[in-house]
Formats: sequence, C-alpha cells, structure tokens
Amino acid sequence: MAVPSTTTKTTAPAPTTVPPTTTKTTAVAPIAGVKVYQNCKELNADYPHGVGRTGAVDSVKGGGSGVTNFTVNDAVYNANKARDGDGDGIACEKK
Repeated sequence: MAVPSTTTKTTAPAPTTVPPTTTKTTAVAPIAGVKVYQNCKELNADYPHGVGRTGAVDSVKGGGSGVTNFTVNDAVYNANKARDGDGDGIACEKK
C-alpha cells in the first residue's frame, strides 16, 4: 500500500519595518583639561617658548636658528593651532 504524499507549505513571516535610527551630532568639545588660549601672550605665560606638536621644527625666515626649546604637547597644540601663524607646527614660538 502506497503512502500518500503530503506536502507542507510554509510561508515566511512578513518582514517587519524598523524605523531608521537618528543620531544627533554635536560640536566636538575641547579635550577636558586642555586650555584654549585667547592669544600668544596668554599661551606664553604658561609656555614661554611656545607649544608644538610632535616632530615640529621651527621655520625661520632669512636664516638663523629656530626655536628648539618649545614644549611638545600635541593636545595643547591641537587646541591652540590657530596661534600657529606660520604653520610650522609650533604655536606662539619665541626664543
């Protein structure tokens, strides 16, 4: 005796709709504990020869030796790079 064939049909569940996630972006806050100086006079009060990023070399117009005794501090430099007028990686350098 033959066994009748039974076919079971399954249906996939209906897809669910997930609302898109939204991300609120805000301005990047300064690094905690890193001071943003208003001008070079303020910065030089704390860093007498300026502050530079790692690997910075003072660029000097007209020859001569550049400032080499500036403080190397990437966080302080990055917070105050607007004070780097000649773009050499050292803010407010002076001998």
